[in-house]
Amino acid sequence: MKVLVIEDDQTTADYIVKGLRQEGHIVDQVANGREALGQSMNAGYDALVVDRMLPGLDGLSLVKALRAAKVTTPAIFLTTVGGVDDRIEGLQSGGDDYLVKPFVFGELLARIQALARRPAAIIQESVLSADNLSMDPGRRKVTRAGREIDLLPREFALLEHLLRHKGRVQTRTMLLEALWDISFDPQTNVVETHISRLRAKIDKPFEKELIETVRGAGYRIND
Repeated sequence: MKVLVIEDDQTTADYIVKGLRQEGHIVDQVANGREALGQSMNAGYDALVVDRMLPGLDGLSLVKALRAAKVTTPAIFLTTVGGVDDRIEGLQSGGDDYLVKPFVFGELLARIQALARRPAAIIQESVLSADNLSMDPGRRKVTRAGREIDLLPREFALLEHLLRHKGRVQTRTMLLEALWDISFDPQTNVVETHISRLRAKIDKPFEKELIETVRGAGYRIND
């Protein structure tokens, strides 16, 4: 893998870089968020390790900017800010995983590997569909009625999950566990927020709504 470590604490950065290189990976490291933004867009990384507290541009703003620019490189936040609300905020900003310092390098490595191999794992999978909506997971392409729809990584993952469970209700807790790796039900509207954003893109511009709210139960997508 080719990994960019975005960390301004040099001791921590050296520890991560050394460990990843010993595992045979190509690793770059930057300490400034603004510098990391340009490098992340142009250097073709397989994964990003992002500290939240960075000079120039903080980690949350960095990942938000990447997602707005349609950069889908998996990003894992590595930070001392570890409250539930902080983790949710990191995931809502476009992060794919969240690990709190102090950490064990083996766990960081396993999480990076899991994130980086996911696109390769789905490349051979068939096209998913519902009514006139079509998703090609391998090409990361979504169309409806022939119109291509741009989705952020978390929106794409949410739609993919609903399509893979088409016709079956997915509860709020099930979605939190599957997409945000939250195994309890905190007081958060992260699911509702992402459902609303997804509907705005794949339902509202069209006559027929595909995402159904099952009152008191959850959500499902229908043909």
